[in-house]
Amino acid sequence: MQKKFVVLAILALALVLTAEKGRAAEMQTIDTASPQEVVDGMANKLARGVANIATGWLELPKQIYITCKEEGAAKCVTVGPLKGIGMTLVRTASGVGETATFFLAYPGFYAPYLDPAYAWQKE
Repeated sequence: MQKKFVVLAILALALVLTAEKGRAAEMQTIDTASPQEVVDGMANKLARGVANIATGWLELPKQIYITCKEEGAAKCVTVGPLKGIGMTLVRTASGVGETATFFLAYPGFYAPYLDPAYAWQKE
């Protein structure tokens, strides 16, 4: 019985600490961050921007595949390529924006412009 109590207490403590860490990351600003965190944020934003410029074209086959899987063959042939071209333009433009503004802590604390941050991630 005492072992269960200890395990539950450790799990509760871990949950509280994890929740506090998540809240702190959401509320992080330039004023509250260390210089290393600011530089890391800038570097991540720059790398994400360059990656999205280079791989924005991956949205074309990705959107065709997703449309085929979710909406069927008819929309796969007609709507999929249109969604792919549109998302290719959006992904590449967001990469240009992130690359051009990597030194600004916008939006949020160097958060990605798009979700998911990269073309190869699941939505």
